[in-house]
Amino acid sequence: MTVCIAEKPSVARDIARIIGATASKDGYMEGNGYQVTWTYGHLCTLKEPHDYTPMWKTWSLTSLPMIPQRFGIKLIEQEHITKQFAVIERLMQQADAIVNCGDAGQEGELIQRWVMQKAGAKCPVKRLWISSMTDEAIREGFAQLKDQQDYQPLYMAGLSRAIGDWLLGMNATRLYTLKYGQNRQVLSIGRVQTPTLALIVNRQKEIQNFKPEPYWVLATVYRDTTFTATKGKFTSKEEGEQAFQAIEGKPFVITKVEKKEGKEAPPQLYDLTSLQVDCNKKFGFSAEQTLNLIQSLYEHKFTTYPRVDTQYLSDDIYPKCPQTLNGLFQVKVNGVAPYADLIRPIGGKALRKSKKVFDTSKVTDHHAIIPTGVIPQSLSDAERKVYDLVARRFIGVFLPDCKFSTTTVLGEVDSIEFKVTGKEILEPGWRVVREKGAENSENSENTENTEEKTLPTFEKGESGPHKPTLTEKMTTPPPYYTEATLLRAMETAGKFVEDEELRAAMKENGIGRPSSRASIIETLFKRHYIKRERKRLVATETGIELIDLIREDLLKSCELTGIWEKKLRDIEHQTYDAQQFINELKQQVTDIVNDVMSDPTNRRITVTQ
Repeated sequence: MTVCIAEKPSVARDIARIIGATASKDGYMEGNGYQVTWTYGHLCTLKEPHDYTPMWKTWSLTSLPMIPQRFGIKLIEQEHITKQFAVIERLMQQADAIVNCGDAGQEGELIQRWVMQKAGAKCPVKRLWISSMTDEAIREGFAQLKDQQDYQPLYMAGLSRAIGDWLLGMNATRLYTLKYGQNRQVLSIGRVQTPTLALIVNRQKEIQNFKPEPYWVLATVYRDTTFTATKGKFTSKEEGEQAFQAIEGKPFVITKVEKKEGKEAPPQLYDLTSLQVDCNKKFGFSAEQTLNLIQSLYEHKFTTYPRVDTQYLSDDIYPKCPQTLNGLFQVKVNGVAPYADLIRPIGGKALRKSKKVFDTSKVTDHHAIIPTGVIPQSLSDAERKVYDLVARRFIGVFLPDCKFSTTTVLGEVDSIEFKVTGKEILEPGWRVVREKGAENSENSENTENTEEKTLPTFEKGESGPHKPTLTEKMTTPPPYYTEATLLRAMETAGKFVEDEELRAAMKENGIGRPSSRASIIETLFKRHYIKRERKRLVATETGIELIDLIREDLLKSCELTGIWEKKLRDIEHQTYDAQQFINELKQQVTDIVNDVMSDPTNRRITVTQ
């Protein structure tokens, strides 16, 4: 008998239906030589300190650092987990073979490997590795089962991450709570959560310490068009007034009219972070909410695997794209086919194939998030919004570039130069996917349409009267983080990067994984270290004081945490040794404990939650 183990009952039922295990039993399905069972996410976890030695049960500075000789796992103590595990253990003990059908990612690998270890499975294990839950994908996956051993590096990276989080989290939390928490406040410290909190606190201090300074902008209105002085800002009012007086009453002369035509390629497909960023900007969804929505769409077979950090498709997906577009063509919302008119112009033709979309070398385990072509049914309003973004982004990559012309007009009054720029869309190309629905929302922070103004026709040498203005403005502080901008900062280890390609290169050193960043942000809320003020993320007094208390850079530096994250990726790619990562972390934790223990100051946390 072959035992298949999935991560959720709903996924197990889909798999069982496809492979013919149709008889329902207690905790599993059976038939056609298969038994299909399931976990509920994590059934096992790393042992707690007191499971290793009774002396670690009591929180005490003398017992730190806690570094087990060998890490072990245990069953999570919940009734439904104990009951389901007993079923899994019995099936696995009697199995001739096992198919690991866990989510095809680092976390999914860890969940199922721990269950198999705990159940004492001895038989050969195969791996089902699929990027969507459609019937076709499941059938293909079972026809091409992989060897479990192929995914050993993925498991080692997941295991190293879990052990690293245990070592730092358990030791640093006890250390800071005992040393500075005055026995009344647990000070939770984590490998990713603390640097993330530091980002928010440091930005907040920047804003609070910001001293606005005045500056003056000289502009003038000629033929109902506002031209701005190219000199930029005047830092003194006198200087601005001098320039104002120099041009007042003198004719405005057009000195240059330049028109350039350009092209704008479609935006890249979504990875999880860019989808979370857009959903936060456009709809105000939290990162966790977006993850739950796209996970639901995946489990219902409407979109592909969501916990991804690539925006590319492998070349073998290209032949399947017409079929996916055909599915989108048939989608109806309230009796209207929202995508039919967008797809019609490219139907029946060879689809555009861009290296910015199809590049096998940029895809490791999974490709970008795209629709499966299965026609969605019974979506909630929130699911429909997320699906709409994914669908429009997918259609867009096959549409032509947007063609536009940029007009720059320079003018002069008494040797002071002025400039205005206008952008005119000549052929919208892929931009038609933006015109309705998802891309326009009251929550949208997308201001790019403001620059798309068409200017009147100006001719070099023309001149006439104008109305100058001198406006006083104030410098402004950096904005508070929103979930969208915080996710981007986590992705690039706190560095502000606008360039798409550079940002992609920095993902290697981002903090946290795409799939875990949402839960890290939620943890900061639960610990009362941050709060929401409309869309802003604001650090609480406790959060600020905790970051002020931490002097060890290793605990709160995004760059250092990003380096750890890179090492974990390297373990997955077999270019770094897992044991070396753990040994380095053990040494770092020991150093942190020694540094804090020898702190002679009387620092204490004063704010309680």
